[in-house]
Amino acid sequence: MSSSEVFAELLWAEKYRPKSLKEIVNQEEIVRRLMKFVEEKNMPHLLFAGPPGTGKTTTALALAHDLYGEEWRKYVLELNASDERGIAVIRTKVKEFARSKIPGDVPFKIVLLDEADNMTADAQQALRRLMEMYVETTRFILIANYPSKIIEPIQSRCAVFRFTPLKKEDVIARLKWICDQEKVKCRDDALEVIYEISMGDMRKAINILQSAAALGEVTVSHVFKVVGLAHPKEVREIIQLALAGKFIEARDKLRNLMVTYGLSGNDILKQLHREIFSADLKIPEDVRVILADYIGEIQFRIVEGADDEIQLTALLARMALLGRKLG
Repeated sequence: MSSSEVFAELLWAEKYRPKSLKEIVNQEEIVRRLMKFVEEKNMPHLLFAGPPGTGKTTTALALAHDLYGEEWRKYVLELNASDERGIAVIRTKVKEFARSKIPGDVPFKIVLLDEADNMTADAQQALRRLMEMYVETTRFILIANYPSKIIEPIQSRCAVFRFTPLKKEDVIARLKWICDQEKVKCRDDALEVIYEISMGDMRKAINILQSAAALGEVTVSHVFKVVGLAHPKEVREIIQLALAGKFIEARDKLRNLMVTYGLSGNDILKQLHREIFSADLKIPEDVRVILADYIGEIQFRIVEGADDEIQLTALLARMALLGRKLG
């Protein structure tokens, strides 16, 4: 079996998803509060909020598993509100599930609405009414990346749990564990880069790992190749050449990056912005401030519809002029 075939099952597959709240890391306070609900076999409506890939859905499913045991799926209606987000779904599928009682130690069922922030306003109003009517038989768990898009009446009916991006050591430890399970070779510096790119999003980190493993050993170059980003060293060279007054060389290298990696103007600007604040780029702080201002202006122009290459060339020209002034 090839690496790509092995990793096809990796992305949040059942065997790698934590089955119980006790297996979840980096969200200790949230787990402690939820474990109390499991002990009491009672809970309010819940709203899980936070960035993507921080374990919101996994935590909700682990909570259901701990409440109901191995047959937890009988007691949980799981919907993705980005697909089924209209008022008709709330009035039919959710209402039918919510109105019936169940026998057992736990006196309620769970409706899990993933990506609830994508629900229409009408659907949210209908949901608010259901949350009131069937609170004796059903508890709702709403999951949202942007809780501000959830109407206030629903927020006030829920206990809010805010998830934070995963810590670096937790992400890298999990990636190493996955590599060990699948007998995939990976370098420590490549895992560091995966974390920097994913910024605490575990799902994104595993996706990058999966793609890089398809190329063989997981290395830094493979990681940057699969995510469609230029190597930071090459981006730093462009900045250094421009500031050294070597405008033509910097422009040629920039064009080469755009062709080789297929990067858009915005992609390159984001990497330039990241690199000007990198400790590996040895420039004075006041120069970083000026470069950040230049990049912000060029990014605005590109967003407004200006030509990518012309604007990036103009940015390099301003860098070259700045370098000459600084002498």
